[in-house]
Amino acid sequence: MWLTWRVAMEQALYGENGFYLRERPSGHFRTSVGASPVFAEAVLRRLVAVDDALGNPPVVDLVDVGAGEGELAARVLTAAPPGLRERLRATGVDLASRPPSLPAEIRWAHAVPNGVRGLVIANEWLDNVPLDVAEQTADGPRLVLVDPVDGAERLGEAPCDADLAWLNRWWPMRSPGERAEIGRPRDEAWASVIVRLAAGEAVAIDYAHSLAERPPYGTLTGYRDGSLVPPVPDGSCDVTAHVALDACAAAGERAGAGGETGDTGKAGDTGEAGTTAGARSTHAGGGGGVGGVGGVGGLVTTLTTQRRALLGLGVTGTRPPDELARTDPRGYLRALARASQEAELIATGGLGDFGWLAQSRL
Repeated sequence: MWLTWRVAMEQALYGENGFYLRERPSGHFRTSVGASPVFAEAVLRRLVAVDDALGNPPVVDLVDVGAGEGELAARVLTAAPPGLRERLRATGVDLASRPPSLPAEIRWAHAVPNGVRGLVIANEWLDNVPLDVAEQTADGPRLVLVDPVDGAERLGEAPCDADLAWLNRWWPMRSPGERAEIGRPRDEAWASVIVRLAAGEAVAIDYAHSLAERPPYGTLTGYRDGSLVPPVPDGSCDVTAHVALDACAAAGERAGAGGETGDTGKAGDTGEAGTTAGARSTHAGGGGGVGGVGGVGGLVTTLTTQRRALLGLGVTGTRPPDELARTDPRGYLRALARASQEAELIATGGLGDFGWLAQSRL
């Protein structure tokens, strides 16, 4: 049976007994959330900034999209200061069932609620939104079909007009044999988050690429038990592809989130002055604050890297001074462990290269 990749991914990941309805993500791959509590602490700082920008309302939302085991919301809830925690409405959003160990205060839903006022975090969610794959031929793009049993592929018909328009704008292929992953469903998924944001900020975090540096043969891959595996859509493994976050940003702006962005560096640059997701950021300093910079009518779009965003939130990976080892050996070891955890989150060539797309309505 030959299926488009979008249909095959949908069935493999979210169909009856699908991978994400059956498995817990932590058993198969490492994310920023699972790496250490440091990530949740940084998210809490972002939440506090959003709360302040909103004027500390009676109820402030934290919505974790693609919540998996609910670890991020639980850690933020635990670490929140009393004045915030008593006003915090935390919601985990996932198609999987509610984790049994999740604190009772955290709500669980299968879709982002309407009227969010606060912070939405979508960490490694968009990469698992199913999408089609196209291959360039002498006669133009053709959809790639896949056999869900063994992953064998063959070419099908041309993509629909909407997908062809997306390819032309966001991932133009030039030579026969080149491949592109049609990100229009991810754009629509992100726009559906933005239209539910009444006030506050929505942040998507994922491995990403920019228009100037799309990989010529795509990024589709699989994960199982912590290892890369062929992306066979039979439900036995995660099937994922990098995200065109620049396209998602444009979709969010069309949905009412964004404004104009300023060019801060070369597309694909992984240094602190550039971004792997498109080198566009309204926060020249790194993304620790929210609102009030760039944009139109108080609406701001920021596209940067995890390294730059977390540096702006105080995650530096700085080693403790050697003197501390002599005066407080245990304190030194704790500080050293903390520095190592921070360094993993901002590492160039690793989690630090993830794209951060933030769109705010403040």
